[in-house]
Amino acid sequence: MNPTDQDPDKGVPISVSIRNRLKSARKRFHANDNISDFIEPGELALLLDEVEGKMKGVLESLVIDTVSDHNTNDTARRVAKMYLQEVFGGRYRPQPPITEFPNVEHLSELMIVGPMTVRSACSHHFCPVIGKVWIGIMPNEHTNVIGLSKYVRLAEWIMSRPQIQEEAVVQLADLIQEKTQPDGLAVVMSATHFCMSWRGVKDMDSRMINSVMRGAFLKDPNLRREFLSLIPREV
Repeated sequence: MNPTDQDPDKGVPISVSIRNRLKSARKRFHANDNISDFIEPGELALLLDEVEGKMKGVLESLVIDTVSDHNTNDTARRVAKMYLQEVFGGRYRPQPPITEFPNVEHLSELMIVGPMTVRSACSHHFCPVIGKVWIGIMPNEHTNVIGLSKYVRLAEWIMSRPQIQEEAVVQLADLIQEKTQPDGLAVVMSATHFCMSWRGVKDMDSRMINSVMRGAFLKDPNLRREFLSLIPREV
């Protein structure tokens, strides 16, 4: 921890120390940003304790008995772990390691990865967003080749944050573009939003579908049609 950082042992919540570092560096900490570079070793455990304490207050305000109700005795801890380690883990952990290989064989044909199941949460209501993602790559001789499982890991890292689907697809496209440097990149996502099916209008059948097309996919309508024709009709 830097000397200028707040000391949690002096009564300052660890979230305040992390927030101060972000502000000092003039870095965003929006819901779908990754802030792992500003979290020191051991601080996630302290943050978990802090979130648990705040969640206990939420349950009390909801008039839920967490003392005599055996079902909610440990709910605050479970919810804190769920947010920090699972559904929002993409905010707090570094990007997964990605091994990149040169395109030795000069591959130049369309490659599609998918459907990949992705899980996220709407940043408006923290309701689940569950869907499928397809990625199309048009490589060139300079394109880096990454393993198929790595696309899944990158997608999971981006989606494991409070997200808006339109922004999530762009974030994923930016990351894959950076890692592979292809001639063309296409990303399509189709998802169900529980903020629409579980609350609000409670429409169980609606889905949101959006896409990002870059490079050759944007310029060449035949390539774009080929990619879209190879995606299952459920999209």
